[in-house]
Amino acid sequence: MLTRKIELLVGVFLLSGLLAFCALVFNVANVEVKSSDQTYTLVAEFNNIGGLKVRSPVKVGGVVVGRVTDITLDTRKLIPVVTLTMDKRYDEFPETSSLAILTSGLLGEQFIGLTPGFMDDDIAMLVDGDKVHDTRGALILEDLIGQLLYSMSSKDN
Repeated sequence: MLTRKIELLVGVFLLSGLLAFCALVFNVANVEVKSSDQTYTLVAEFNNIGGLKVRSPVKVGGVVVGRVTDITLDTRKLIPVVTLTMDKRYDEFPETSSLAILTSGLLGEQFIGLTPGFMDDDIAMLVDGDKVHDTRGALILEDLIGQLLYSMSSKDN
């Protein structure tokens, strides 16, 4: 009977350890389980997304207000289309807002920076399913270095 209790306690201990490990993994990976009634989606087209990934944050002034949920290629225009899931608490962005793909630090991860546009009585707010038209793609470090080298070599000639 004592062996049975020990086995049961070991099983409970292992199960609680496994649950704690799963909670730690979700916390480190910054995974949040939210229902769809707490979020809304926006769509944006970029000319170049660089190293942007699904689950990259959408930030306004450093505050995370959403996440990238899907990246696809428009087969007609052949440009990347990014779907964003925004937190419903932040639903007061005017349709004149702009999106830019930015980098944390010199070689850090890429994220989307949302710059709120100007507000006016005639300007509507972004709602679920809207498309953000004012976008700026990622700056590729290799392209900038290449342009710098090319401009330096053309000055030498």
